[in-house]
Amino acid sequence: MADEFVIIVPARAGSSRLPNKPLLEINGKSLLARVFELAQSSRAKSTFIATDNDAIRDHAESLGASVIMTKEDHISGLDRIAEAANILGLSADTRILNLQGDEPFMPLEIINSLTANLSNEFTIATACVPLIDSEAIKSPNEVKVVRSLSKRAMYFSRSVIPNEFTSSYDNYLKHLGIYAYQNKTLQELSALQPTSNELQEKLEQLRFLDHGYNIFVEDYACEPPIGIDTPADLERAIMFSKTHD
Repeated sequence: MADEFVIIVPARAGSSRLPNKPLLEINGKSLLARVFELAQSSRAKSTFIATDNDAIRDHAESLGASVIMTKEDHISGLDRIAEAANILGLSADTRILNLQGDEPFMPLEIINSLTANLSNEFTIATACVPLIDSEAIKSPNEVKVVRSLSKRAMYFSRSVIPNEFTSSYDNYLKHLGIYAYQNKTLQELSALQPTSNELQEKLEQLRFLDHGYNIFVEDYACEPPIGIDTPADLERAIMFSKTHD
């Protein structure tokens, strides 16, 4: 069925800012457990954890998750899930949702609807939300996106884009690290060489743009979910979960 999709969660231990990040706890529950439970509550046909780490594998399996062991040298989550999709033998037209292992608060509305935006013109779909906090706008930890009128991504950056050097601007968009594509597109993307823009900004989606792929960026009215990249993010997530669990 066209609306069916699977979720693959890339989970690695080698984060420089938060080592063993998937195993860190937010109020007594690991980050990976929260992401897995979120995926399980969605309309996804199946959920898989893709990792290169034995401790993460053991923990994921203790949660009842299906785990795919991948190579250690992937430079991005996309490359890891591409390998996992190959190991699983997924068909070329399988719709895959790349739900990052550090996004335990991603709204279900986004998870359940994102793959519906895939088309012949847009073979990749992702999401954004309004970004209004001035400190977040300036932060390199918050990825910004600029879209065309057709919601096609024009550029992603950790810098402030668009730059308001001539006038005030109120329409900043925060990119959310979630992607949808068919497996055939995923394999194409993974086979591409990393580009200088991707390596400079450390944003895998720039590889897609640099090689001419159209990315559909749907906007959602929800509050920006807390992604866990830094110790400060972890503290914010702990405080958030105390009032929302």
